[in-house]
Amino acid sequence: MNRTLIRGATVITMDAQGVLPRADVLVAGDRIAEIAPGLAVDDAEVVDARGCIVTPGFVNAHMHTWQTALRGVAANWTLPEYFAKMHAGLATVFTPEDLHIATLVGALNQLDCGTTTLVDWCHNNRTPEHNDAAVAALLESGIRAAFFHGTPKPDPKPGETPFWEVPHPRAEIERLLKAHQGAELLTVHAAVLGPHYSTLDVALHDFRMARELGVIASLHQGGGPARTPEGWLVLEREGLLGPHVNIVHGHALTDEQLRRFCDLGMSFSAAAESEMSQGHGHPLTGRLRALGRAPSLGVDLESVMSGDMISQARIALGIQRSLDNVAHRAAHGSIPATTTIPAIEALAWITVEGARMLGQLDRIGTLAAGKQADLVVIRADALNMQPVHDPVAAVVFQASLANVDSVMVAGRWKKRDGRLLGVDLPPLVERLNASGRKIVGALGLHCPPEGPR
Repeated sequence: MNRTLIRGATVITMDAQGVLPRADVLVAGDRIAEIAPGLAVDDAEVVDARGCIVTPGFVNAHMHTWQTALRGVAANWTLPEYFAKMHAGLATVFTPEDLHIATLVGALNQLDCGTTTLVDWCHNNRTPEHNDAAVAALLESGIRAAFFHGTPKPDPKPGETPFWEVPHPRAEIERLLKAHQGAELLTVHAAVLGPHYSTLDVALHDFRMARELGVIASLHQGGGPARTPEGWLVLEREGLLGPHVNIVHGHALTDEQLRRFCDLGMSFSAAAESEMSQGHGHPLTGRLRALGRAPSLGVDLESVMSGDMISQARIALGIQRSLDNVAHRAAHGSIPATTTIPAIEALAWITVEGARMLGQLDRIGTLAAGKQADLVVIRADALNMQPVHDPVAAVVFQASLANVDSVMVAGRWKKRDGRLLGVDLPPLVERLNASGRKIVGALGLHCPPEGPR
């Protein structure tokens, strides 16, 4: 069994052990064997991590990885523009090869940024070949992945059934589950339309399917008027809601709906930067905190912003602190006496809460003996991090991609000394660029930079 000893780091465990100022992490096989200061081990590869901070691997709880070749294309689009130009436009020209290269490079970039678990919410997969190409890319990358099988959303052609009236293809999810049953780093789930984007009959079919197959049903909620406003009441009455249901965004939910869904154990994934940019509204963070809950976080769209989860944590925290401060000033005429949200909560949103959303908190999300060895080594001795007075604050507020030195997934190094391992990047980037140019060019959506106004 391969054993690795990460020596002398500041370890942020995100569990009851808290922050250990000088500790060693012993990895045996794919699991953490022990975390303690001064471990005496003589049969392991020793990694000198003095001057580093070790954290649990980050969990990107919601990303449409198929859009990697379209980075920046949607940066100036609001949500209606995105629906029209992306789903009804650019998405329609993707081949399986386009999906493969986008997903592969997107997943590798996640590893480079410190993400060890990626929720790939794939809804541009009109054939089984598209699904197989995306899943093959996830497996090739070596990231821990949850493939959420979705469905495309083109404008219906004359005589064609619109996507919101089409039940989720159960047979395809069953095929994927059978093909990848027992995979070490891959799980398969359902990215369904939900009552906001489908008819009631479709929503009932999809939620029953997810419950019967034992998979998570994740859905977008918000972004315009609901197609089935009464849908949630019916789904709850039918007993189809519970911890296996994940709501992304959620801005259209009333306070009463949100309370009831929290009571039912449903999970919530926010994409703060995307939501603020495209017009969804403010993230659910504060509303969830008032109910004793917390969101997981996702990048959502690399066609709009970067794939860096540290940035997502920082942005989500900053937005909610700002909202809290404004509310306090309106109510009391003064600035709050202290901050409303500590930095460690933001770090939990991209570790603990992402693992909880996937039902895998017993395996990932914190650093503890017996858990999967998914971790990030952050160089804290760099100029932008020194001096480190509070390791958690240093990660959330000071760290960047430049500080992500090493990344381990299931006991295997995927990145060391600032470089991805076992990957020949130049030809992959060339393929990605060719795919992006072809897709954008096919619809004439070239994006020349605009000059100052």
